[in-house]
Order: sequence, then structure tokens, then C-alpha cells
Amino acid sequence: MKILILGAGAVGGYFGARLHQSGADVTFLLREARAAKVRKEGLVVKSPKGDAVLPVKVVTKGGEGGPYEVVILACKAYDLDSAMAAVASVSRRVL
Repeated sequence: MKILILGAGAVGGYFGARLHQSGADVTFLLREARAAKVRKEGLVVKSPKGDAVLPVKVVTKGGEGGPYEVVILACKAYDLDSAMAAVASVSRRVL
């Protein structure tokens, strides 16, 4: 199952990292600057359950790497409209 996570902050980064560690096919949709940082340094997770630095797949446009079976929006509320537009064409179907 291909999973796209929009955002790699506290929520998207944590759950995406843990899904990635479990073997799931996870890709992060990020802005250019954040994408460059994650590509260079990896996705950094600091947690009482265990720290990790993970090399993860990153895209900067919603249509890259898809289609996806699951899309997780982990953005700030004020970014919701642009987030919906960014992922509108990446999944196979909308439930």
C-alpha cells in the first residue's frame, strides 16, 4: 500500500516515520526547502519511544510518485485549502 503524507512536522513526521520503520511504503509531500533538508539530513524523530534518523522518500508536487492508496493530511489548519489542492489528483479514488 502506498501512503502519501502531506507534512513532516510533529504529527506527520512522527506517524510517517513509524509507518516507514514498520515497512510501509511512505512518501512525504513537502515544500521545497523542507524537502531539501529532509533529503540531506533524513527525517529526524526524537521520542521517548526511541529516536531515529530515517532516509525517506520525498516529493514536492502531489502528482509525483503516485497514485497513492492512502493520503494523510498533517498540515496546519490555515494550510488546509492548499493541502487539499495539492493532493486532489494523487489518489486513485476518494471515499
